[in-house]
This record gives sequence, C-alpha cells and structure tokens, in this order.
Amino acid sequence: MANAWLAVADGRAGVRVHRGSVLDIHAQAIVSPANSQGWMRGGIDAVYATAFPQVENNVRSAVLALHGGELPVGEAQIVATGETEPAWLISAPTMRRPGERLPVDTVHPYLAARAVLMLWLTGRLEDGTLVRDAVHTIAMPGLGTGVGGVAPSTCAHQVAAAWDEAFNPLHV
Repeated sequence: MANAWLAVADGRAGVRVHRGSVLDIHAQAIVSPANSQGWMRGGIDAVYATAFPQVENNVRSAVLALHGGELPVGEAQIVATGETEPAWLISAPTMRRPGERLPVDTVHPYLAARAVLMLWLTGRLEDGTLVRDAVHTIAMPGLGTGVGGVAPSTCAHQVAAAWDEAFNPLHV
C-alpha cells in the first residue's frame, strides 16, 4: 500500500506516506474504512476495536442515532476513540455489509475518501467545533484494500482523485 500511496502523493501538499502501522502515526484522527452498520469485527477495524475498546460502541451508537442504523458509502461520521491520541475516529464505509468483497470496478475508495475530506473541511464535532480546527492530521489506511479486496493502486488513485476534488476542484 505504501508504494501505491507514494506513486500518487507527489505534488499533493499535506500528504505524507508512512510505511508501517497506521496506529504509529501521531494524528488527531484515524480513518476506519468500515461497513455501513458500523460493525468493527474484521480487517483494520478489528485492530481499531482492540486498540480503542469504546470505539465500536461509539460508531454503532452514532450510526443508529444519526443515520437510522446505516451510514451509507459516501458519507462519514466522526466519533471519539476514548483515547487522547488519536482522539477521533472517522468512520467512512467502503462496503455496505461486513465482509463484503468489492467489485473490481468499485468507486467506493473514492467515495469514502471524499467523505472523509468533506467531513474535515465542513463538519463539526458534537460541541460545534469545526473538525478542521480540532484535527490537523488524519491517518488513513488503504480503503477497501483488506477485506474488500481493492487493489492498492486502485485505492491510491481514487483517494488522490478525491484529494484533488476536495482541495483543487478545478484540477478535476
């Protein structure tokens, strides 16, 4: 995944590639390429659920309370991790159901990345603080590249397209 990120990172200010665990990055927020129901039982989500014992309950509660039980692919929700760093987890579904294998021609990594970036640009925390004022670094793993089966290069190119749309809308 790191090689795929490196292939698209050049020329995109603010993008840094880290080789290793996403949990090793000093960040205020971490991205969960979740499923729409907020279950965190597989892939990187299971790692997050172990590292942050309250987070799955926080995601599920937010999905139920704010999204009627299903956070659609293409939307994102920020919740507290229960830890000081990262303090926030951004749930951005890449699949509707847990364990779903994504089709080769999926655009779900793009939709998830775009949702994360739009949340950062315009979203608010529960206390009304702009997300971008509280979160300066977001750690993002591959989106859909584990359980979903998306090729790392596909993910990286789709995340780059979302980045370009969010931060340089005339580029697309």
